[in-house]
Amino acid sequence: MKKTIMLAAAGLCAALAFAGGKADAPAAGSGKAITLKAYVPTNPTAVPTKALIMFADNVNKAAGGKLDIQVFHSGQLGNDREAIESTRIGTIDIMFAGTGGYSSFYNKTKIFDLPFLFTNAKEAYEVVNGPVGEELFSGLKNFNLVYLATGDNGMRHISTAKTPINSVEDVKGLKIRVPEIDTYVAIWKSWGAIVTPMPITELYMALQTGVVDAQDNAPYHTVASKVYEVQNYYSMINYMWMGLTMVANDKAWAKLSPELQKLVKEEAKKMAKWTFDEIEKDNVTALETMKARGTTINMNPDRASFMKNIDAFYAQYEGQPWYDKALVQKLRKK
Repeated sequence: MKKTIMLAAAGLCAALAFAGGKADAPAAGSGKAITLKAYVPTNPTAVPTKALIMFADNVNKAAGGKLDIQVFHSGQLGNDREAIESTRIGTIDIMFAGTGGYSSFYNKTKIFDLPFLFTNAKEAYEVVNGPVGEELFSGLKNFNLVYLATGDNGMRHISTAKTPINSVEDVKGLKIRVPEIDTYVAIWKSWGAIVTPMPITELYMALQTGVVDAQDNAPYHTVASKVYEVQNYYSMINYMWMGLTMVANDKAWAKLSPELQKLVKEEAKKMAKWTFDEIEKDNVTALETMKARGTTINMNPDRASFMKNIDAFYAQYEGQPWYDKALVQKLRKK
């Protein structure tokens, strides 16, 4: 196997061996370490990458030489779409990336693109990493994937350049950028906003030039992407939660002993909890950064006004193949 050197992750001391080619993993009990490739799309400073490296380091140490999980980040193994396919066929063994990406073949994950499923990230953690989450993701087994855990990628709020937002009435006529996801577009249109879906890579320029006046993102995303530099108001409407889901290829999983499977699952759950805790801290820091820049923060907008017609909004999707009313009610704790 050709060897190269992995980049060191920021804030973490462990270097990970980079496997340039894919070798057959030895069977459990052979005395050799089982090598698994793990994918994450983000760079070394991002929470998902730091989380996955921490997970791999903890598993490798606890496995006592029986397992060697190697982390590949920053596009080394392709983008999310490519990585999902690679994980399904087994050229990638473990994947940790945006939950929405799985909807291209497992449409139940589109449920997470619905607004107001959760009041806050803590609630999301308890639900998606409990029995309801296990139920929702159980169908991944039909696509050669084993569900491990779901981490945090932030609650989405709204920032604006000109208009402070307190209630749904304030977004009527507002030019807002949202991700290119149909439910995001639909909810903002239902509130009367003028919606422009676009990639986040185009967002800063669009805000700077006035193509749009507003955007929806978690505080730490808003600061990390630097869009707070061209925004003056930020309102914590908690309207959409974003997740990061970890899965394993089923054939790679089958090569692990029951003891190793238990270890990997337990460490995946611990890693998921760490992402929620870390992003909560990052959001506090991000809000302080925005305040220092002069951004006005509304911590308690009229969230109920945004939720006023939410049941009718959900009802329009009841005929869709991905919409599971009973499961949605469980997620919403109704």
